[in-house]
Amino acid sequence: GIDISSIGLHDLRSRLSIIPQDPTLFEGTIRGNLDPLEEHTDQEVWQALDKSQLGDIVRAKDQKLDTPVLENGDNWSVGQRQLVSLGRALLKQARILVLDEATASVDSATDNLIQKILRTEFVDCTVCTIAHRIPTVIDSDMVLVLSDGLVAEFDTPTRLLEDKSSMFLRLVTEYSSRSSGIPDF
Repeated sequence: GIDISSIGLHDLRSRLSIIPQDPTLFEGTIRGNLDPLEEHTDQEVWQALDKSQLGDIVRAKDQKLDTPVLENGDNWSVGQRQLVSLGRALLKQARILVLDEATASVDSATDNLIQKILRTEFVDCTVCTIAHRIPTVIDSDMVLVLSDGLVAEFDTPTRLLEDKSSMFLRLVTEYSSRSSGIPDF
């Protein structure tokens, strides 16, 4: 734990990656989208692509790392664009990762893949997840529940699930009744 008020703004930003709900890709190449400042070797870029499960897809393309990316990444699926964003964060070796509804626009298979990557590759990082899907946050270290823009609850998922008056417990119970993804509590 480092007090971020003791870190310069430039240093803080250099350790922070944000993956939004609508991933942003720029016209250019896949390499340019992963490493826009050209700070990394091809090997490092390939490692990030492999960790984000895009390595084989890019290797299968004729131009490899120079594979074109159209404006807004229109020649890549939403899931692939999200994985490129994740690869960018991996390449940057971000210590703080903010996921703003990052899996809201992807199918459940891609969501599961992203969750797996997060749990293996960002294990020593601070990950702030903004999400509506309960499985996305159920195994987080801490959960913050907002209600009408205010903090309603903040605790471990286990403690919140043990509290019979918890909003989080109600959300989990409601989710459980609609799907078979999480057992009843």
